[in-house]
Amino acid sequence: MNTLEVIHDVPVLLCSAEGAPVRGEAEALDLIGEAWYQGAQWVVVPAGRFDDAFFRLRTRVAGDIVQKLVNYRMGMVVLGDVSRHTEASGALRDFVRECNRGSQTWFLPDLDALRARLAG
Repeated sequence: MNTLEVIHDVPVLLCSAEGAPVRGEAEALDLIGEAWYQGAQWVVVPAGRFDDAFFRLRTRVAGDIVQKLVNYRMGMVVLGDVSRHTEASGALRDFVRECNRGSQTWFLPDLDALRARLAG
């Protein structure tokens, strides 16, 4: 079950680890719809919910999902350890680093890191 939590005055939809896999744009739209309904500005999805294709940039799944969230002005956090994927791909490692420099998509290890980022 997904829950809404307000972190430093920012409404965040925390997605359950047990939810349906996020395979592409259709699932991203479902998350965006739920976030809008709940009044969230950010969607936090456990890394384990993403299909492996998300972590292979050549599939364009990650880019399509991120772009969909950007179009709807919704932030996204991939929460958890993605090191097995970044160790296997320099391009993904660069993508994660660039995302974390921005203000729209973050790859964070845990909720404490999210709280720190949202604190400013």
